[in-house]
Amino acid sequence: MDEQKVLELKEMIDKSHSIVFFGGAGVSTESGVPDFRSKDGLYNQHDVQFEKYRPEYLLSHSCLVLEPEVYFEFHRQKMDTRNIEPNNAHKYLAALEKTGKLKAVVTQNIDGLHQKAGSKEVYEIHGSALRNYCMSCGKKYPIDHIFCSKEPVPHCDCGGIIRPDITLYEESLPELEVKKSVNAIASADMLIIGGTSLTVYPAASYINYFEGKYLVIINRDELSLRRTAQNTLVINDKIGEVFTRLAELSGMDL
Repeated sequence: MDEQKVLELKEMIDKSHSIVFFGGAGVSTESGVPDFRSKDGLYNQHDVQFEKYRPEYLLSHSCLVLEPEVYFEFHRQKMDTRNIEPNNAHKYLAALEKTGKLKAVVTQNIDGLHQKAGSKEVYEIHGSALRNYCMSCGKKYPIDHIFCSKEPVPHCDCGGIIRPDITLYEESLPELEVKKSVNAIASADMLIIGGTSLTVYPAASYINYFEGKYLVIINRDELSLRRTAQNTLVINDKIGEVFTRLAELSGMDL
């Protein structure tokens, strides 16, 4: 880890008053949640049961509607994070929020780990696998209803299919969460982007609304940035390790 860059990051945070964190799958990989595009990610797991399907199809509205048995089998096998715990990246952000500096977490993840770590202002632009609802009547159901259901396709009392409240391929992002995310980023004086390849659109385009002073990228792999800020810092390392060290330097107890 580049200690000098972590010290620079701490100095930027100390000088900032309105910080927003924009994160992706890499934030949760250190908790054991696989990402999508890395060599060990969901898109590269060659399960015989699903090998005839494109990964994007298994996470699409079309699959949910046309082949619900396939969709729910994949969801139950790959999207169950009920027993996953937050790592130090989640915990640090929750601690930073308590100081009043971090105003919001904008996440592409659907695992609910930011809230589990204690974060309050979390904008889930891809929804959450912890929530479920009936596609016909809108009745809400807890997470266990899908994962513990004996039905291959879970159904509501009204007969409708119960689905997770996540944004699938071919579906629009939740308008309210998008609006809150864009407004938070636009008003921030510091934007920290972590654990994301910035290849999933339209979510990745939201960083273009940032006009603040400090832009920080923390990602294990190098990214090709289309824009920078007045002060841009790039750290190519695991975000959990970076935030653990940052917490130590700041005297935070995670």
